[in-house]
Amino acid sequence: MFKMLHSGWAYITLIIVIFAVVNAIMGLTSKREFKDSKDLRISLFALIVSHIQLIIGLIAYFVSAQFAFVLDNGMGAAMKEPDIRLFVIEHPLMMILAITIITIGFSKHKKQTTDSGKFKTIALYYGVALIFMLSRIPWSQWLSF
Repeated sequence: MFKMLHSGWAYITLIIVIFAVVNAIMGLTSKREFKDSKDLRISLFALIVSHIQLIIGLIAYFVSAQFAFVLDNGMGAAMKEPDIRLFVIEHPLMMILAITIITIGFSKHKKQTTDSGKFKTIALYYGVALIFMLSRIPWSQWLSF
């Protein structure tokens, strides 16, 4: 159940993070004013959705067959299996890093005094986080839903 919830929520998370990055890039390139009613809420919503995804993902991780494999066979055996390594090490690590980067970016954008600084910070941090997310999504399984 958590795996399905995690996979479904991932679509929402990815769409909203992409939207936040595109919004920040468009705001930066068009040199428009950073509005709390719109721009802040978009980046905040991406932050919240990604944190919810992290919580769901952690629960799914500890009840997964791949985690059971590690418990039964050890980490050395898991590292030799590419599919298991992806789910046990690579995917969780990159997603935790991505969400950490989003959190740092949101915090740093609030300290910016100019509109372009705010947009630039969101675009940079959320963009790097998006690249991390896209790099370790298990595409073969994720697209089969």
